[in-house]
Amino acid sequence: MPTAGRRIRSITGRGLRTEPGRVTGSAQALARRLGHAAVVVALAYTATFLIIHVLPGDPISNMLLNPDNGFSQADIAPIIAHYGLDRPVPEQLWMAFSRFVVGDFGISLRSNLPVSHLMGSAVASTAVLSAAALAVALLVAFALAFGTQNLPRHFGQGLLRALPSFTLSVPGFIIGIWLIQLFAFRLGLVHITDPDSPAATLFAAIALGVPAAAQMAEVLIASLDHEAGQDYFALARARGLGRTALFFRHQLKTSAIPVVTMLALTIGELLGGSLITESIFGRKGIGSLVQSAVANQDFPVLQAVVSLAAVVFVAVNLVADLVQPLLDPRLRRPAARALPEGDA
Repeated sequence: MPTAGRRIRSITGRGLRTEPGRVTGSAQALARRLGHAAVVVALAYTATFLIIHVLPGDPISNMLLNPDNGFSQADIAPIIAHYGLDRPVPEQLWMAFSRFVVGDFGISLRSNLPVSHLMGSAVASTAVLSAAALAVALLVAFALAFGTQNLPRHFGQGLLRALPSFTLSVPGFIIGIWLIQLFAFRLGLVHITDPDSPAATLFAAIALGVPAAAQMAEVLIASLDHEAGQDYFALARARGLGRTALFFRHQLKTSAIPVVTMLALTIGELLGGSLITESIFGRKGIGSLVQSAVANQDFPVLQAVVSLAAVVFVAVNLVADLVQPLLDPRLRRPAARALPEGDA
């Protein structure tokens, strides 16, 4: 039994020791997750490379040798040397992946410009649209979830619960067409000739974000309902807390954990859905870049976009895994355990 002095030192924080291996547990877990993320990105890049360059033959060489594309022998030789097309496939893959790691995505076969240069403005436009759509999705999902937990049933709570299912059944491009028809052609609030204006960006974000909001709202509402049935919630309600206080102090934080996971998946969907939305609203982003690359068989651009999407998707999921323990202390691993001096 520890003496009273030892107990006092353990309570006041003096004489504390940490159990071996506990302090570095979090750092090791983070290192493992980073390693897994790197492996996923490498596998995604390798799969994309093999699909584009190997399975149907070498599309880059086929495109260069096609007389309709107008490449001369003087143009073809440096391109073949840059991509190592005259070398074995494993060596080509190693060369391409080595350039990808340092941010060199190659040269566009159509514009003869660095792919990183072409992606610069496109990524910026898509990032603005995706961020705005994510903000719309979070705002709409939170408003629906808040209403289902705080409004009386006869004030339309049942309608709020039905809205996410209805919204999921409506494709995003239909919402975009409705918005253009109403606000551009009938009300004249949006000029379709200026797709990058704040108003046009907002309506494009609504078209892209509303379907994503429906998914998050469904998950959040189900999680809130589950937390409302727990014993701690009944105890807090018995203490006289109001609905709003119960929602923010007890329900929301724990219920947000599955939403964080859904949020990581939603960001990937927003990047993919931006292709159609950008086409409808006439924006020049990743979507239009991919469309042009597919139409023109510009495979370096296509591979760079796919690889970048894999990096973003893996990074977002990694951040989501790290944020979840901050929301729920039960998911945290104890970094250290206090032991009195002299006790092993």
